[in-house]
Amino acid sequence: MARAKTAKRKRGPGAVAVLLAGGTGTRFWPASTRARPKQLLPLVSEDVMLSETVARVAGLVGRERVLIVTSASLRSAIARALPELPRRNILAEPEKKDTAAAIAWATLEVEKRFGASVMAVFPSDHVIHPTAAFHAAVRSAIEQAAAVPCLYTFGIPPTHPATGYGYVELGARLEVDSALEHHAVARFVEKPAAARAAEMLAGGGYLWNSGMFVWSTATIKDELARFVPGHLEALTPAVHGRGGATALRRAFAQLPAISIDKAVMERTDRARCVKAPFTWADVGSFPALAPFLRKDAHDNAHRGRVAAHAARDNVVWCADADELVALLGVEGLVVVRAGKRTLVMPSARAEELKALVASLEDVEL
Repeated sequence: MARAKTAKRKRGPGAVAVLLAGGTGTRFWPASTRARPKQLLPLVSEDVMLSETVARVAGLVGRERVLIVTSASLRSAIARALPELPRRNILAEPEKKDTAAAIAWATLEVEKRFGASVMAVFPSDHVIHPTAAFHAAVRSAIEQAAAVPCLYTFGIPPTHPATGYGYVELGARLEVDSALEHHAVARFVEKPAAARAAEMLAGGGYLWNSGMFVWSTATIKDELARFVPGHLEALTPAVHGRGGATALRRAFAQLPAISIDKAVMERTDRARCVKAPFTWADVGSFPALAPFLRKDAHDNAHRGRVAAHAARDNVVWCADADELVALLGVEGLVVVRAGKRTLVMPSARAEELKALVASLEDVEL
Protein backbone atom coordinates (compact mmCIF):
# COMPACT_ATOMS: atom_id res chain seq x y z
CA MET A 1 0.00 0.00 0.00
CA ALA A 2 2.79 2.43 0.90
CA ARG A 3 4.43 1.70 -2.43
CA ALA A 4 1.26 2.59 -4.37
CA LYS A 5 0.92 5.89 -2.51
CA THR A 6 4.51 6.82 -3.31
CA ALA A 7 3.98 6.08 -7.01
CA LYS A 8 0.85 8.24 -7.03
CA ARG A 9 2.67 11.21 -5.55
CA LYS A 10 5.44 10.94 -8.13
CA ARG A 11 3.32 10.55 -11.25
CA GLY A 12 1.11 13.63 -10.77
CA PRO A 13 3.71 16.34 -11.39
CA GLY A 14 5.51 14.13 -13.94
CA ALA A 15 2.62 13.83 -16.40
CA VAL A 16 1.79 16.08 -19.35
CA ALA A 17 -1.22 15.80 -21.67
CA VAL A 18 -0.78 16.41 -25.40
CA LEU A 19 -3.92 16.96 -27.47
CA LEU A 20 -3.88 16.48 -31.24
CA ALA A 21 -6.16 19.11 -32.77
CA GLY A 22 -5.05 19.68 -36.34
CA GLY A 23 -7.76 17.78 -38.21
CA THR A 24 -10.08 19.34 -40.76
CA GLY A 25 -13.19 17.25 -40.03
CA THR A 26 -14.45 17.06 -43.62
CA ARG A 27 -17.04 14.42 -42.67
CA PHE A 28 -18.84 17.16 -40.72
CA TRP A 29 -19.20 19.66 -43.54
CA PRO A 30 -20.97 22.08 -43.77
CA ALA A 31 -20.80 22.55 -39.99
CA SER A 32 -17.06 21.90 -40.06
CA THR A 33 -14.92 24.22 -42.18
CA ARG A 34 -11.22 24.96 -42.48
CA ALA A 35 -11.64 27.95 -40.19
CA ARG A 36 -13.77 26.05 -37.67
CA PRO A 37 -13.24 22.29 -37.93
CA LYS A 38 -14.86 19.48 -35.97
CA GLN A 39 -12.88 19.97 -32.74
CA LEU A 40 -14.13 23.57 -32.50
CA LEU A 41 -17.80 22.66 -32.85
CA PRO A 42 -20.41 21.95 -30.13
CA LEU A 43 -21.34 18.64 -31.75
CA VAL A 44 -22.62 16.69 -28.74
CA SER A 45 -23.18 19.41 -26.13
CA GLU A 46 -23.12 23.18 -25.83
CA ASP A 47 -19.33 23.12 -25.39
CA VAL A 48 -16.94 22.68 -28.29
CA MET A 49 -15.30 19.25 -28.39
CA LEU A 50 -11.79 20.56 -27.75
CA SER A 51 -12.96 22.43 -24.66
CA GLU A 52 -14.58 19.25 -23.32
CA THR A 53 -11.36 17.33 -23.95
CA VAL A 54 -9.23 19.94 -22.18
CA ALA A 55 -11.54 19.89 -19.16
CA ARG A 56 -11.36 16.09 -19.04
CA VAL A 57 -7.55 15.84 -19.19
CA ALA A 58 -6.95 18.88 -16.99
CA GLY A 59 -8.41 16.83 -14.15
CA LEU A 60 -5.39 14.56 -14.56
CA VAL A 61 -2.51 16.98 -15.05
CA GLY A 62 -3.68 20.60 -14.56
CA ARG A 63 -4.28 23.06 -17.40
CA GLU A 64 -0.74 24.43 -17.32
CA ARG A 65 0.49 20.97 -18.34
CA VAL A 66 -1.84 20.57 -21.33
CA LEU A 67 -0.24 21.15 -24.75
CA ILE A 68 -2.27 21.32 -27.95
CA VAL A 69 -0.73 20.54 -31.33
CA THR A 70 -2.63 22.09 -34.21
CA SER A 71 -2.14 23.79 -37.57
CA ALA A 72 -0.88 27.34 -37.81
CA SER A 73 -4.19 28.43 -39.34
CA LEU A 74 -6.13 27.30 -36.25
CA ARG A 75 -3.94 28.73 -33.51
CA SER A 76 -5.91 31.95 -33.05
CA ALA A 77 -9.28 30.17 -33.13
CA ILE A 78 -8.13 27.69 -30.49
CA ALA A 79 -6.76 30.50 -28.33
CA ARG A 80 -10.18 32.20 -28.48
CA ALA A 81 -11.97 28.95 -27.63
CA LEU A 82 -9.64 28.26 -24.68
CA PRO A 83 -8.79 31.63 -23.09
CA GLU A 84 -7.80 29.92 -19.84
CA LEU A 85 -5.01 27.95 -21.55
CA PRO A 86 -1.59 29.63 -21.77
CA ARG A 87 -1.13 30.67 -25.40
CA ARG A 88 2.40 29.22 -25.45
CA ASN A 89 0.82 25.82 -24.82
CA ILE A 90 -0.67 25.89 -28.34
CA LEU A 91 1.92 24.38 -30.70
CA ALA A 92 1.19 25.47 -34.27
CA GLU A 93 2.63 23.16 -36.94
CA PRO A 94 3.98 25.01 -39.99
CA GLU A 95 2.55 22.23 -42.21
CA LYS A 96 0.65 18.98 -41.73
CA LYS A 97 2.89 15.91 -41.65
CA ASP A 98 0.56 13.53 -39.78
CA THR A 99 0.73 12.38 -36.16
CA ALA A 100 4.31 11.06 -36.00
CA ALA A 101 5.64 14.56 -36.67
CA ALA A 102 3.17 16.16 -34.25
CA ILE A 103 4.10 13.73 -31.48
CA ALA A 104 7.85 13.96 -32.11
CA TRP A 105 7.68 17.77 -31.85
CA ALA A 106 5.47 17.63 -28.77
CA THR A 107 7.86 15.17 -27.10
CA LEU A 108 10.80 17.52 -27.54
CA GLU A 109 8.73 20.47 -26.29
CA VAL A 110 7.60 18.52 -23.22
CA GLU A 111 11.17 17.65 -22.28
CA LYS A 112 12.35 21.21 -22.90
CA ARG A 113 9.63 22.71 -20.71
CA PHE A 114 9.06 20.09 -18.01
CA GLY A 115 12.04 17.74 -18.12
CA ALA A 116 11.68 13.98 -18.39
CA SER A 117 7.96 13.27 -18.15
CA VAL A 118 5.19 10.83 -18.90
CA MET A 119 3.12 11.94 -21.89
CA ALA A 120 -0.56 11.14 -22.32
CA VAL A 121 -1.57 11.76 -25.94
CA PHE A 122 -5.23 12.19 -26.90
CA PRO A 123 -7.24 13.20 -29.95
CA SER A 124 -9.33 16.28 -29.27
CA ASP A 125 -12.69 15.03 -30.51
CA HIS A 126 -13.67 11.86 -28.64
CA VAL A 127 -16.70 11.38 -26.40
CA ILE A 128 -15.80 9.55 -23.16
CA HIS A 129 -17.88 8.69 -20.08
CA PRO A 130 -17.60 8.54 -17.12
CA THR A 131 -14.65 10.82 -16.49
CA ALA A 132 -13.73 9.08 -13.22
CA ALA A 133 -13.25 5.73 -14.98
CA PHE A 134 -11.23 7.42 -17.72
CA HIS A 135 -8.97 9.03 -15.12
CA ALA A 136 -8.45 5.70 -13.34
CA ALA A 137 -7.36 3.99 -16.57
CA VAL A 138 -5.01 6.78 -17.61
CA ARG A 139 -3.44 7.01 -14.15
CA SER A 140 -2.83 3.28 -14.19
CA ALA A 141 -1.06 3.55 -17.56
CA ILE A 142 0.93 6.57 -16.37
CA GLU A 143 2.17 4.67 -13.35
CA GLN A 144 3.35 1.75 -15.49
CA ALA A 145 4.88 3.96 -18.20
CA ALA A 146 6.88 5.80 -15.53
CA ALA A 147 8.34 2.51 -14.31
CA VAL A 148 8.71 0.41 -17.48
CA PRO A 149 9.86 1.37 -21.01
CA CYS A 150 6.54 0.66 -22.71
CA LEU A 151 4.01 2.33 -25.00
CA TYR A 152 0.39 2.18 -23.86
CA THR A 153 -2.80 2.40 -25.84
CA PHE A 154 -6.37 2.00 -24.58
CA GLY A 155 -8.50 -0.75 -26.06
CA ILE A 156 -12.26 -0.36 -26.36
CA PRO A 157 -14.45 -3.48 -26.14
CA PRO A 158 -16.07 -3.65 -29.60
CA THR A 159 -19.85 -3.51 -29.87
CA HIS A 160 -20.04 -4.40 -33.57
CA PRO A 161 -17.64 -5.50 -36.35
CA ALA A 162 -16.58 -1.99 -37.33
CA THR A 163 -14.48 -1.61 -40.46
CA GLY A 164 -13.53 2.02 -39.85
CA TYR A 165 -11.51 1.40 -36.68
CA GLY A 166 -8.15 -0.19 -36.05
CA TYR A 167 -8.01 -3.15 -33.67
CA VAL A 168 -5.58 -4.35 -30.99
CA GLU A 169 -4.97 -8.07 -30.68
CA LEU A 170 -4.37 -8.76 -27.00
CA GLY A 171 -1.38 -10.73 -25.83
CA ALA A 172 -0.70 -12.03 -22.34
CA ARG A 173 -2.43 -10.36 -19.42
CA LEU A 174 -0.04 -8.42 -17.20
CA GLU A 175 -0.70 -8.61 -13.47
CA VAL A 176 0.18 -5.02 -12.68
CA ASP A 177 -3.18 -3.59 -11.51
CA SER A 178 -5.84 -5.66 -9.78
CA ALA A 179 -8.57 -3.19 -10.75
CA LEU A 180 -7.88 -2.98 -14.50
CA GLU A 181 -6.89 -5.30 -17.32
CA HIS A 182 -3.41 -4.63 -18.70
CA HIS A 183 -2.17 -6.70 -21.65
CA ALA A 184 0.84 -6.96 -23.86
CA VAL A 185 -0.13 -6.17 -27.45
CA ALA A 186 0.29 -9.05 -29.88
CA ARG A 187 -0.30 -6.88 -32.95
CA PHE A 188 -2.34 -4.09 -34.45
CA VAL A 189 -4.89 -4.69 -37.23
CA GLU A 190 -5.75 -1.62 -39.27
CA LYS A 191 -9.35 -1.23 -40.51
CA PRO A 192 -10.17 -4.81 -41.48
CA ALA A 193 -12.65 -5.85 -44.14
CA ALA A 194 -16.16 -6.66 -42.91
CA ALA A 195 -15.69 -10.45 -42.92
CA ARG A 196 -12.41 -10.22 -41.04
CA ALA A 197 -13.89 -7.78 -38.49
CA ALA A 198 -16.81 -10.16 -37.85
CA GLU A 199 -14.39 -13.05 -37.43
CA MET A 200 -12.29 -11.13 -34.90
CA LEU A 201 -15.35 -10.07 -32.94
CA ALA A 202 -16.65 -13.64 -32.79
CA GLY A 203 -13.29 -15.06 -31.75
CA GLY A 204 -12.62 -12.54 -28.97
CA GLY A 205 -9.23 -11.23 -27.95
CA TYR A 206 -9.51 -8.03 -29.98
CA LEU A 207 -10.33 -4.49 -28.89
CA TRP A 208 -10.79 -1.31 -30.88
CA ASN A 209 -7.68 0.86 -30.87
CA SER A 210 -8.77 4.19 -29.38
CA GLY A 211 -5.81 6.19 -30.71
CA MET A 212 -4.99 7.39 -27.17
CA PHE A 213 -1.47 6.74 -25.87
CA VAL A 214 0.68 6.95 -22.74
CA TRP A 215 4.48 6.68 -22.62
CA SER A 216 7.50 8.35 -21.12
CA THR A 217 9.34 10.91 -23.19
CA ALA A 218 12.46 8.73 -22.99
CA THR A 219 10.65 5.66 -24.34
CA ILE A 220 8.91 7.36 -27.25
CA LYS A 221 12.17 9.06 -28.21
CA ASP A 222 13.90 5.66 -28.23
CA GLU A 223 11.22 4.21 -30.49
CA LEU A 224 11.16 7.20 -32.83
CA ALA A 225 14.94 6.92 -33.10
CA ARG A 226 14.61 3.20 -33.94
CA PHE A 227 11.95 3.51 -36.61
CA VAL A 228 11.85 7.08 -37.97
CA PRO A 229 15.17 8.63 -36.89
CA GLY A 230 14.84 11.50 -39.33
CA HIS A 231 12.03 13.01 -37.26
CA LEU A 232 14.19 13.63 -34.21
CA GLU A 233 17.24 14.52 -36.30
CA ALA A 234 15.30 17.28 -38.04
CA LEU A 235 13.27 18.57 -35.11
CA THR A 236 15.78 18.52 -32.24
CA PRO A 237 17.89 21.42 -33.56
CA ALA A 238 14.74 23.40 -34.35
CA VAL A 239 13.42 23.01 -30.79
CA HIS A 240 16.68 23.54 -28.93
CA GLY A 241 18.38 25.98 -31.30
CA ARG A 242 17.73 29.65 -31.96
CA GLY A 243 16.17 29.47 -35.38
CA GLY A 244 12.62 29.92 -34.12
CA ALA A 245 9.73 29.58 -36.55
CA THR A 246 12.03 29.53 -39.59
CA ALA A 247 13.98 26.54 -38.26
CA LEU A 248 10.77 24.73 -37.42
CA ARG A 249 9.41 25.27 -40.95
CA ARG A 250 12.61 23.89 -42.44
CA ALA A 251 12.49 20.89 -40.11
CA PHE A 252 8.89 20.03 -40.96
CA ALA A 253 9.61 20.39 -44.67
CA GLN A 254 12.11 17.49 -44.38
CA LEU A 255 9.66 15.06 -42.76
CA PRO A 256 7.57 12.42 -44.50
CA ALA A 257 3.87 12.36 -43.66
CA ILE A 258 3.29 9.25 -41.57
CA SER A 259 1.05 8.40 -38.63
CA ILE A 260 2.41 7.37 -35.24
CA ASP A 261 0.58 4.07 -35.69
CA LYS A 262 2.46 3.16 -38.85
CA ALA A 263 5.73 4.77 -37.80
CA VAL A 264 5.98 3.22 -34.33
CA MET A 265 3.02 1.38 -32.81
CA GLU A 266 2.67 -1.29 -35.50
CA ARG A 267 6.43 -1.97 -35.37
CA THR A 268 7.38 -1.75 -31.70
CA ASP A 269 7.74 -4.71 -29.37
CA ARG A 270 6.98 -2.53 -26.35
CA ALA A 271 3.26 -1.95 -26.88
CA ARG A 272 0.79 -2.52 -24.06
CA CYS A 273 -2.94 -2.00 -23.72
CA VAL A 274 -5.37 -1.10 -20.94
CA LYS A 275 -8.86 -2.46 -21.52
CA ALA A 276 -11.06 0.62 -21.18
CA PRO A 277 -13.48 0.70 -18.23
CA PHE A 278 -15.21 3.70 -19.82
CA THR A 279 -17.46 4.19 -22.83
CA TRP A 280 -15.84 5.78 -25.86
CA ALA A 281 -16.99 7.12 -29.18
CA ASP A 282 -14.95 8.47 -32.03
CA VAL A 283 -17.80 10.44 -33.53
CA GLY A 284 -16.58 10.36 -37.11
CA SER A 285 -19.76 11.27 -38.98
CA PHE A 286 -23.16 12.88 -38.52
CA PRO A 287 -24.98 9.55 -38.08
CA ALA A 288 -22.58 8.75 -35.22
CA LEU A 289 -23.92 11.79 -33.35
CA ALA A 290 -27.38 10.25 -32.96
CA PRO A 291 -26.80 8.60 -29.54
CA PHE A 292 -25.65 11.93 -28.07
CA LEU A 293 -28.43 14.21 -29.34
CA ARG A 294 -31.99 14.72 -28.13
CA LYS A 295 -34.56 12.48 -29.79
CA ASP A 296 -38.26 12.80 -30.43
CA ALA A 297 -40.78 9.96 -30.18
CA HIS A 298 -39.80 8.68 -33.64
CA ASP A 299 -36.02 8.60 -33.08
CA ASN A 300 -35.30 11.80 -34.94
CA ALA A 301 -32.04 12.90 -33.29
CA HIS A 302 -31.54 16.64 -33.34
CA ARG A 303 -29.65 19.74 -32.34
CA GLY A 304 -32.02 22.58 -33.11
CA ARG A 305 -35.82 22.47 -33.31
CA VAL A 306 -37.52 19.70 -35.28
CA ALA A 307 -41.12 19.42 -36.45
CA ALA A 308 -41.71 15.94 -37.87
CA HIS A 309 -44.71 14.27 -39.47
CA ALA A 310 -44.50 10.63 -40.65
CA ALA A 311 -40.70 10.96 -40.37
CA ARG A 312 -38.36 8.76 -38.38
CA ASP A 313 -34.73 7.85 -37.76
CA ASN A 314 -33.32 11.10 -39.11
CA VAL A 315 -30.38 13.16 -37.80
CA VAL A 316 -30.76 16.95 -37.81
CA TRP A 317 -27.94 19.26 -36.74
CA CYS A 318 -28.24 23.06 -36.76
CA ALA A 319 -25.43 25.44 -35.96
CA ASP A 320 -28.09 27.80 -34.64
CA ALA A 321 -29.76 25.76 -31.88
CA ASP A 322 -32.96 27.86 -32.27
CA GLU A 323 -33.37 27.03 -35.96
CA LEU A 324 -36.41 24.98 -37.04
CA VAL A 325 -36.20 22.08 -39.50
CA ALA A 326 -39.46 20.45 -40.65
CA LEU A 327 -39.48 16.83 -41.82
CA LEU A 328 -42.33 15.20 -43.76
CA GLY A 329 -42.43 11.57 -44.81
CA VAL A 330 -38.68 10.97 -44.78
CA GLU A 331 -36.58 8.33 -43.09
CA GLY A 332 -32.86 7.78 -42.54
CA LEU A 333 -31.69 11.22 -43.64
CA VAL A 334 -29.01 13.57 -42.35
CA VAL A 335 -29.98 17.26 -42.53
CA VAL A 336 -27.39 19.87 -41.57
CA ARG A 337 -27.80 23.65 -41.48
CA ALA A 338 -24.80 25.90 -40.95
CA GLY A 339 -24.82 29.53 -42.00
CA LYS A 340 -25.76 29.73 -45.68
CA ARG A 341 -24.92 26.06 -46.28
CA THR A 342 -27.28 23.08 -46.15
CA LEU A 343 -26.55 19.36 -46.49
CA VAL A 344 -29.14 16.65 -47.09
CA MET A 345 -28.00 13.03 -47.55
CA PRO A 346 -29.03 9.48 -46.67
CA SER A 347 -27.41 8.36 -43.42
CA ALA A 348 -26.24 5.20 -45.18
CA ARG A 349 -24.10 7.25 -47.57
CA ALA A 350 -22.35 9.42 -44.97
CA GLU A 351 -18.95 7.94 -45.85
CA GLU A 352 -19.25 9.56 -49.29
CA LEU A 353 -19.39 13.07 -47.84
CA LYS A 354 -15.61 13.43 -47.96
CA ALA A 355 -15.69 12.91 -51.74
CA LEU A 356 -18.43 15.51 -52.10
CA VAL A 357 -16.45 18.05 -50.10
CA ALA A 358 -13.39 17.39 -52.26
CA SER A 359 -15.47 18.33 -55.31
CA LEU A 360 -16.39 21.65 -53.67
CA GLU A 361 -12.83 23.00 -53.44
CA ASP A 362 -13.85 26.14 -55.35
CA VAL A 363 -16.51 26.87 -52.71
CA GLU A 364 -15.69 28.49 -49.37
CA LEU A 365 -15.12 25.52 -47.03
